[in-house]
Amino acid sequence: MSIEIISATHNGLDGMLVNVEVDINKGMPSFSIVGLPDASVKESKERVRSAIVNSGYEFP
Repeated sequence: MSIEIISATHNGLDGMLVNVEVDINKGMPSFSIVGLPDASVKESKERVRSAIVNSGYEFP
């Protein structure tokens, strides 16, 4: 099942639209973020994982 969400972020004082795509499949759990520079991807994955766990959900 694939879902696309349109969200927004800011870059300095400018607003930017962001397309977020989510795909959920049966099988081994995995989590990927693409489209960002290397260092940002590693930091973003940890922030997302922490947000999910701190919201009371189980992270695979």
